[in-house]
Parts: sequence; C-alpha cells; structure tokens
Amino acid sequence: MNVQIEQNENQYRVAPAGRLDTNSAPQFQEALEPLMQAVQAHVTVDCSGLEYTSSQGLRLFLMLQKSLSKNGGSLVLTDMQPAVKEVFDITGFSNIITIR
Repeated sequence: MNVQIEQNENQYRVAPAGRLDTNSAPQFQEALEPLMQAVQAHVTVDCSGLEYTSSQGLRLFLMLQKSLSKNGGSLVLTDMQPAVKEVFDITGFSNIITIR
C-alpha cells in the first residue's frame, strides 16, 4: 500500500493506493496519526486508488472520523471503487462516514 498526503493549511487530501488489509493497516494508521492529532483538520480521502478494504481498514476510517470530529474537523471519502463502496454499504459504514 502507498499513502500520499497533501496539506493546504487545515485541509488535507489523503490518497491511499492498493489493498488496505491486515498487512497494510499498520502503515496506513501510521500515516494517519498526525491527522488524528490535528485540530480542526478537514480531511478528504481520495479512494480512487483503494482496491480493497478489510475490517481493519474500516476500523481505521472510523478512528479517523472520531478523532477529527472530537478535534473540530471533518472527514469525507470520495471516488470509491464499487467493490470498496459495497463493503462500506454492507457494513453500514456508509451511514456513519460521509461518502461522495
């Protein structure tokens, strides 16, 4: 998995690429740590390069959302591939996290 993060003031764009599973979740979590600590960070995750997410990935997205909300920020996921969107829909995460 590859994760790119771009920052413009308190706006962040995160672009994960590849599979988000048990093996890659620690790397993804490490990349997200600074965002989870940021105050009033508004994060957009471009999911166009995300091929798959397991429950570990869902857990990380939920952790990110909770941290951002607690610190006055927000999270939006965009451009999901159909297979990834289906995982969010089946698990009910598309009702918890904003997806565009």
